[in-house]
Amino acid sequence: MNILDKIIAYKRTEVVERKAKTSVAELEKSAAFTRPVLSLQQSLLDDTKTGIIAEFKRKSPSKGIINDKADVVAVTSAYTRFGASGLSVLTDTESFGGSTEDVLAARVNQIPILRKEFIVDEYQIVEARAMGADAILLIAACLTPADVKRLATFAQSLQLEVLLELHDEEELEHICDETVLVGINNRNLKTFAVDIQRSLAMAARIPASKVKIAESGISSVANIRLFRDNGFRGFLIGENFMKEADPARAFEQFVQALNG
Repeated sequence: MNILDKIIAYKRTEVVERKAKTSVAELEKSAAFTRPVLSLQQSLLDDTKTGIIAEFKRKSPSKGIINDKADVVAVTSAYTRFGASGLSVLTDTESFGGSTEDVLAARVNQIPILRKEFIVDEYQIVEARAMGADAILLIAACLTPADVKRLATFAQSLQLEVLLELHDEEELEHICDETVLVGINNRNLKTFAVDIQRSLAMAARIPASKVKIAESGISSVANIRLFRDNGFRGFLIGENFMKEADPARAFEQFVQALNG
């Protein structure tokens, strides 16, 4: 069983436990459930912004602890202040050290927030709305095309945008009308090896009507300029900033170099 299979196996059990603890009706009573949703798509298409979806991540299965000292409010507020187009916040606890509380805390920022999670059930989408997220992630590697269509349609019914993540050409069939944001992960989710050419090789196969986002393995301004030249409008970056003692300062310096 590879890393992704293990994550999905415990995620299905976790969802059952969370459903038993908190009902959909309770989630719908959350103050955040009816707040106006911010559009990640519009933010990424705004040429005055960086296009960076800056991620808050404490650890990963491949790297272990990345930064368990950083404060989610301080870091995401700095990301916002220095020009992020959106925030990505991990909520998986076991493999990534995240939590629902991290999204709730990051909600003090008035930019779009992506709930970064392994979503396999509509319940998790209701959770995302209740915790103040504006968009959800659907990972093609652990869903069928029919699953993606069903979950994305449900997300839209709650006014949430959907980022569909692909990692090889066989997954292009998962793209549907409801998935306007399409990300290509440079990291193979089964081996966690990084190949930055992955996004570039697949870019031409993605419909022009979709907003293309490069994910993982982006460590330089040159990477972003290369992706932009290939039609990408979004760049999800986390580890490059979080691995530093001061992620906020690392992000500020990166943006200064990008705008320089």
